[in-house]
Amino acid sequence: MRNVLGLFLILISTSVTLQAQTKQDSIEIKQVALDYLVSQHTVEPELFERSAHPRMVKRTFWKNKTANKEYLRETFKDGMVLLAETYNVKGDKFPENPTKEVVFLDVYDKVASVKLVADEWIDYMHIVKLNGEWQIVNVLWQFKDGSLH
Repeated sequence: MRNVLGLFLILISTSVTLQAQTKQDSIEIKQVALDYLVSQHTVEPELFERSAHPRMVKRTFWKNKTANKEYLRETFKDGMVLLAETYNVKGDKFPENPTKEVVFLDVYDKVASVKLVADEWIDYMHIVKLNGEWQIVNVLWQFKDGSLH
């Protein structure tokens, strides 16, 4: 029984080790998440362009004030590129030293889940490695103050 348990633990630890991200993967995943945010800070839509997969979808809950009902609101890559081009043109949308914290939730082979903490909101991102490049495919976000939705 002891030998079977030992063999089982070795197999599990070997399996986990083979699927863990490399240091380079960690650097690239973090950079993708930061490019997503910094593109809005610095009005550099090309950062967003390279960080997001063409089929990226960003979602949040929103409230229709007239109907007093919440619904799922979606934005796609083209809308986010436009946002990066226009949102902070006057340089007044973010503090001088904005919060940009990337928290790794899980990485397994070619998929990653991270939490991006910004000043006013939180983004949960799914990031995938396709053809050697990490790109965002899903974002679920909300304002820190949920009543703003």
